[in-house]
Amino acid sequence: MGHVVTSGRSVPSPLGVAVIGAGYWGPNLIRNFRASPDWALRAVCDLDVRRAQQVVGDAAGCDVTDAVSEVLARDDIDAVAIATPARTHRGVAEAALRAGKHVLVEKPLADSVEAGTAMVALARERGLVLMADHTYCFTPAVLKMAELVADGELGEVLYIDSVRINLGLVQPDVDVLWDLAPHDLSILDFVLPGGLAPGGVSAVGADPLGAGRACVGHISMPLAGGALAHVHVNWMSPTKIRQMVIGGSRRTLVWDDLNPQQRLSVYDRGVDLGHTSVLGAGGTERRDAGISYRLGDTWSPALPEREPLLGVVTELAASIREGRAASTDGAAGLRVLSVLAAASESLATDGLMVRPAPLTVPSQRRPQPALESIR
Repeated sequence: MGHVVTSGRSVPSPLGVAVIGAGYWGPNLIRNFRASPDWALRAVCDLDVRRAQQVVGDAAGCDVTDAVSEVLARDDIDAVAIATPARTHRGVAEAALRAGKHVLVEKPLADSVEAGTAMVALARERGLVLMADHTYCFTPAVLKMAELVADGELGEVLYIDSVRINLGLVQPDVDVLWDLAPHDLSILDFVLPGGLAPGGVSAVGADPLGAGRACVGHISMPLAGGALAHVHVNWMSPTKIRQMVIGGSRRTLVWDDLNPQQRLSVYDRGVDLGHTSVLGAGGTERRDAGISYRLGDTWSPALPEREPLLGVVTELAASIREGRAASTDGAAGLRVLSVLAAASESLATDGLMVRPAPLTVPSQRRPQPALESIR
């Protein structure tokens, strides 16, 4: 990784990157790698070469191929971004890591905890960056949410309600939990102190369309300190809702991703429960609960507007250059995978509480990107 001198300043030379998969998500990655001064897009790989050529367009210096091995053999490629079906993530990622390439993988990290664990372990063994593309974690709103929680502005987290519903595409290979819930789970992992570590997972779902997989689902998770998180996902709703409520002991935060004028609202409102001791009949002491309601102000933080995926590719470059784990590293992706796997097990047992499997790869929580860094 070299440097060039511009106006007396030493600027790192762009890193070389290849995108594997030019279908649904690949074009978004390609656009942002092209827009980033940290990266030089060297190649795009897809089985449909014609489609890949159309996506690449007039990108200078970018080759198109249908051979992953050809991409991985190149010395001018430092990293690969994988945008292929989840069942292929492990094979492609491990081949890239063994070839000495850093790896960015779209959500979910893999199709099983076993596969994700192997990917994370190999990346650490080789000293390479493995980053999960948890794009929502790089939105100004979610970065601000993480900041408010970390600074104690909400107090202790008491509950989280998340809704992600729309009239969406019924996926041929995964249910609605694996399709939509990774977004919400990755946000929870990013925002909650210590990451996503529920005491158990209970999931229920339904398939009223007869699609052969759940089209509507609910995940409930007890969290530390008696808190509860709930995620509702649905492919069949005629209205689109992207909303999360984080209730704290001091304040409550509401995120409405579809309201660009006021994505975040912080309410200084809530319920206070006080206990008093009174003497009952016969002089015995009795504790009574006194409930009071706080009706304070509401305010909305000012947020910049920027494509979050540009923040993803910027963080990938920074983690490579600084020799550190990315803020949404493989361990973060693995924590999300463990909850999804537990949710599937619970779904098969009509909602019985399932404890996520212990992860054999230790987490390496890194400081989250500051909101100012994405302005």
